[in-house]
Amino acid sequence: MKHSYLKDEHEIFRNSFRKFLEKEAYPNYEQWEQDKIVPRSFWDKMGKEGFLCPWVDEQYGGFNADFGYSVVITEELEKVGSSLVGLALHNDIVVPYLDTFGNEEQKKRWLPKCVTGEYITAIAMTEPGAGSDLANIKTTAIRKGDKYIVNGEKTFITNGILSDLVIIACKTDPAAIPAYKGISLFVVDRNTPGFTRGKKLNKVGLHSQDTAELIFQDAEVPCENLLGEEGKGFYYLMEKLQQERLIVALEALVSAEVMVKETIEYTKSRIAFGKPISKFQNTQFKLVELQTEVQIGRTFMDSLIAEHIEGKNIVNGVSMAKWWITDLAKKVASECLQLHGGYGYMEEYPIARRFRDIQILSIYAGTNEIMKNIIAKNMGL
Repeated sequence: MKHSYLKDEHEIFRNSFRKFLEKEAYPNYEQWEQDKIVPRSFWDKMGKEGFLCPWVDEQYGGFNADFGYSVVITEELEKVGSSLVGLALHNDIVVPYLDTFGNEEQKKRWLPKCVTGEYITAIAMTEPGAGSDLANIKTTAIRKGDKYIVNGEKTFITNGILSDLVIIACKTDPAAIPAYKGISLFVVDRNTPGFTRGKKLNKVGLHSQDTAELIFQDAEVPCENLLGEEGKGFYYLMEKLQQERLIVALEALVSAEVMVKETIEYTKSRIAFGKPISKFQNTQFKLVELQTEVQIGRTFMDSLIAEHIEGKNIVNGVSMAKWWITDLAKKVASECLQLHGGYGYMEEYPIARRFRDIQILSIYAGTNEIMKNIIAKNMGL
């Protein structure tokens, strides 16, 4: 189904990108899952072919492409497997901070290498003691001459191992009231003195997506790496969370679509009691229900993406999509695994991996409970 906001050139781009993935990603994905990392060589190839941050302005090496291209890239990466989320994070979640809030010197310094893949990015908000409660972060950045001295720890950081540039949220004014007014954003280079990576975290799913702890012990961050204005970090994060949550909801939806499609194919080939299990009424009703809900999700998602492309404020709608579609994807994973029977519990069947990978989507980018808090507030409750 062609989405209303995509034109012929988007679909031509999709076909080109899909061919690239059929050569460079699909045959290697299983190995990446075993290695527990997507190799840097794949990022290099993505950059070389123009599949990293195509929306960046031409003067910084991009193509000035519209958000429709980002949608196509995110969808096709998710079809390969959920562990490629780090690429979408780089493309449409982290690098937009550099583009929107960076000054001219910073953009010239960072953006071209983000487009080529020479720089891989991450964003570090979450701490061992602060996740959804962002205002309560403990990492500090205290100015000392021409540097900020950063102390603290971040955890669950996507692209934590591979990243060359990490945007970190810190308290530059720990005494600020309210606390969120003391938050600032900094861009930390991988070679920064005092900045080290903890262990690569061993996750239930998303095995080849590198997730790590980041440790700052008197880390020396140059003043010119302050992103935007001091004390405005919380506002910057709130501004960019709309697109982040839209991307996460889209990933969940595509995964759900893939799971339903694969399960339909499986039930047609699996014989029980002398006929394909797709011929049993229970199987048919389950798949009909799932297909219907996924189609409703797609319709909602397409309308939100169209509004986002038009520059509308859709925080409420995105919050709804993020919680409802990620919950739906978890339900789809569970029902589809059940329809696979014992084989669904075997590693060689894709549904097993999808079942593991999907669980985190209702937690990151703001938990689904936080999404409901946002919606309730907007409803005047």
